[in-house]
Amino acid sequence: MIESLTRAAWFVAGQWRWFVRVGVAVALLRLIVPAPPRALLEPPQTVETRDAQLCVHTRLMDEVDEWKIQRTLQLVRQIGAPTIVEFFPWAYIEPGKDSYNWTAVDRIVRHAQNQGIRIIARIGLVPAWARPAEDDRPTTLNELPETAYADFATFVAAFAGRYAGSIDHLIIWNEPNLAFEWGYRPVDPEGYVRLLRVAYEAAHSANPQVIVLSAPLAPTLEPPGSPNGLNELLYFEAMYEAGLADVSDAIAIHTYGFTTPPDAAPAHDALNFRRVELLRDVMRRFGDTDKPVYITETGWNDHPRWASAVTPSQRIAYTLEALSYAESQSDWLQTICLWVMRFPASTRSYPDGFTLVTPDFQPRPIYDAVQAFARGWSPGGALWLPPPAAR
Repeated sequence: MIESLTRAAWFVAGQWRWFVRVGVAVALLRLIVPAPPRALLEPPQTVETRDAQLCVHTRLMDEVDEWKIQRTLQLVRQIGAPTIVEFFPWAYIEPGKDSYNWTAVDRIVRHAQNQGIRIIARIGLVPAWARPAEDDRPTTLNELPETAYADFATFVAAFAGRYAGSIDHLIIWNEPNLAFEWGYRPVDPEGYVRLLRVAYEAAHSANPQVIVLSAPLAPTLEPPGSPNGLNELLYFEAMYEAGLADVSDAIAIHTYGFTTPPDAAPAHDALNFRRVELLRDVMRRFGDTDKPVYITETGWNDHPRWASAVTPSQRIAYTLEALSYAESQSDWLQTICLWVMRFPASTRSYPDGFTLVTPDFQPRPIYDAVQAFARGWSPGGALWLPPPAAR
């Protein structure tokens, strides 16, 4: 009797331990987050377009899921843009000195190549270890002390060497004529050219075929001495006086239309699309007109509650006119890059009015209009469609 009860007790205990183990296992499984689906490569694609200058700015480094990178680049190909500009933050790729993580860059390159798209890489954003030691003022992600220029050059060389043949266009920094983009310090065109010089030499030592673009400047009318920045025409001229011509292979430019049409005449006291011509005049004065120009950000905004926006129909008309303007200037203008393809998530503010595609991948009317232009549409003309595989 006792032996039978003992056996029964051991049996019940054994069953109880089994149930406990199963329960623990189930609980642990519920805590595991499934890995995001991997995006399998398509057969190699080709961008079908009649507009080789067309380019869009993307925000792929902000994506977590690989399939979203792939889908964005598919839409880039389908709009007819053979080129993208993508920002590759130094701080993301080298979070610790001499400790690189290329994973995010590698997957963007892999999918861009698969879609037949060229990448122009913009490089900037300072990692914490390269920023100045904190004193009585806060540091920013854009503050790079001159003592760390060599560290930046080392990173540029590593980037240029690793992606030689895959990414052969590098933009060094962004809008340094704004105090924000220069670490909330007084803007310093001579200091920027010194930074560009070390980056230029490092990039060419790692990849002799690389095209180094100078930083695009922000369109602004800020006067000398402003705490916010400096008029880009004055800054650009100072860059040339500091030796810009010798340390750049091409010039990157930002030009926005704001509320004016693209045919509005350039003027020193106005911000409009054709302000690019005034920058070109500076190049001419310094004898540097053989150097190609890349418009790496441009566009109009159609947000309904922003003072500098236009209506959606105006945005479409102005954008197509700007693309036509670029075609007429193709002897010196290499690309015209629309800001921006899409954001990973809505900003819930006026920047959303710059996008061509919504965060959930719905093309906006501006996307369809640009796509039609790239496929050969013109008022009164026939619409050319690429082969079905390219749609």
